[in-house]
Amino acid sequence: MPGRFFLTDPMAALADTLGATTAVVGNEPARHNIAPGQKIVVFDGHLSRMRWGIVPVGRVNARGRPVMEQIINARSETVFDKSAFDGVGRAVIPVNGWYEWTGERRKKTAWRIAAKEGGFLYYAAITDVWTAPGGMMVPQVAAVTCAPNKDVAPIHHRMGVLLEREDIGTWMGNDLDKAKALMVPWPDGCLDISPAGDVDWNGP
Repeated sequence: MPGRFFLTDPMAALADTLGATTAVVGNEPARHNIAPGQKIVVFDGHLSRMRWGIVPVGRVNARGRPVMEQIINARSETVFDKSAFDGVGRAVIPVNGWYEWTGERRKKTAWRIAAKEGGFLYYAAITDVWTAPGGMMVPQVAAVTCAPNKDVAPIHHRMGVLLEREDIGTWMGNDLDKAKALMVPWPDGCLDISPAGDVDWNGP
């Protein structure tokens, strides 16, 4: 959907692929367990870090107080229609893959999902800047999801919108209709799904 990401290839390789620099992100070590709420690498024309999870600006509860929940994934079917996402930017979250879980609680199986040919996957994402209490400005990001392809369907009812490298500019461009046209499932047969094995879910 995703539940967790992993980004293990060197930042230099990512920067070279995207035609960017590592000036902001530096030489980030391999991360095998990136959880919601953590800072992650994002590309919006340059590489930077944002918090994974959007606090919907303008939403209030029944008492008129701001909703503090974090949205880590936004549905492609409604992301550009909900007032909570008015004015958001568009970017990509580059990863080497993600994890999903199946099974009953305490007996769940973790699955590792990556491109069959290896390398990077580019998640379509939306971005925003949240003004936290005290005035701190927090750049934030959420992945955009769609229906699963045949690879992912056996383990989850949603998957991230994955972009080809050459479509990143269209996703981040000014033509919203062209960007919306990219919000479709990744082609069948292009993902490798295997048991995650020994991942330290409390580690990096």
